[in-house]
Amino acid sequence: METFIKIVQLLLSLSILVILHEFGHFSFAKLFKTRVEKFYLFFNPWFQIYKKKIGETEYGIGWLPLGGYVKIAGMIDESMDKEQMKQPPQPWEFRSKKPWQRLLIMIGGVLMNFILAGIIYIAILFAWGEDYLPSENVKYGISVDSAAYQIGFRNGDKILSVNNQTFERFNELKKEMVLNSNKTVQVLRNGEKKDIFIDDKFALKASKHDFVQPRFAFVIADFSKNSNAEKAGIKKDDKLIGINDSSLQFFDQYVHYFKTHKKTIANLKVDRKGSIITIPVQVDSSGMIGIAAESFAGLEFKHIDFSFFASIPAGINKGIELTSDYLRSFKLIFNSETKAYKSVGSFITIGNMFPGVWDWQAFWTMTAFLSIILGVVNLLPIPALDGGHVMFVLYEMITRRKPGDKFMEYAQITGFVILLAIMVLALKNDIVNFFF
Repeated sequence: METFIKIVQLLLSLSILVILHEFGHFSFAKLFKTRVEKFYLFFNPWFQIYKKKIGETEYGIGWLPLGGYVKIAGMIDESMDKEQMKQPPQPWEFRSKKPWQRLLIMIGGVLMNFILAGIIYIAILFAWGEDYLPSENVKYGISVDSAAYQIGFRNGDKILSVNNQTFERFNELKKEMVLNSNKTVQVLRNGEKKDIFIDDKFALKASKHDFVQPRFAFVIADFSKNSNAEKAGIKKDDKLIGINDSSLQFFDQYVHYFKTHKKTIANLKVDRKGSIITIPVQVDSSGMIGIAAESFAGLEFKHIDFSFFASIPAGINKGIELTSDYLRSFKLIFNSETKAYKSVGSFITIGNMFPGVWDWQAFWTMTAFLSIILGVVNLLPIPALDGGHVMFVLYEMITRRKPGDKFMEYAQITGFVILLAIMVLALKNDIVNFFF
């Protein structure tokens, strides 16, 4: 059921993004009296699910959910309509329009993506406000994974700053640790201040995993199917405070214990509404007992409510900030030391970013971020993407020389090959990550 919900959210989100992206191209084309022959949600090789012609435009739904398109008359695009290009230019065709008009038609899609992201963030902040964990409230320090341990972090470290710059929000601090090049993190360990250097080689590991997170108490939130803990008598909202004769305070301590004591009986000390009881629980062969913890239990978050007018600049700033962060992350992909290309994922990765239960706030938050990703990626100067067309129009505007149709055909084919290679890489990464 969780997988089905994720698929539905992904398809709905993509449908919204594709329709509005293509509408950006469509609206500028219509503004400059350019004929739009087709407007499709999803691609339709060989056949389509639905089509209807209204005026001069055929509107339809394809069966391949990898994007969508508008076919603009007189433009060398994914349709590769060479016969049309052999005919004399007509006044309603894309190739007959002034360069600045063609430029606006081509950037109309990404403009719509960035505008949509801003509108969604405004609506989210107005409807739900914003919650964040202040850095000063990470009172128990951090827990670390193997990658962070290799860098030099230790459980219980309190992060003070990155490159001696402090951050009010813990997530901003973590973001700087990943996106900043060759950074030094200042931590407090056992009352002593230490510097930990992070180079770009660890950026990929840090970005793929939650390599540091706040330490928090272990409060039971839910149980897995056939949970050993539930069978033994553990209940929701119980707080674990120890195992056998050891007092354990934090979630990461229990995870480590279970992983290192597989197929044993753990005598769990439980605080149940003030009463302390001991319950023996079987640890299975995977080092688990079938329970899920309440995230960040015992940590105090801060909530901000926004009025309608206050949400407008705040939403716009959030969109700009996330766009900047996404652009900064590109350096990881093109850095050979980080091997971040291995983290490029397909629709499987994107789908898994949605929650397994329907949550409108999470859905719209993810849709806004995907809108930013779609806008940024489409601006890449790759033929077959909007950015490739923009690059050639800008070349024409600067040099006063228009690239020939034959050159544009070859460029479009080259762009398709590049995009296909990226898609194959992304799918391969998802398959490898799933099985290994």
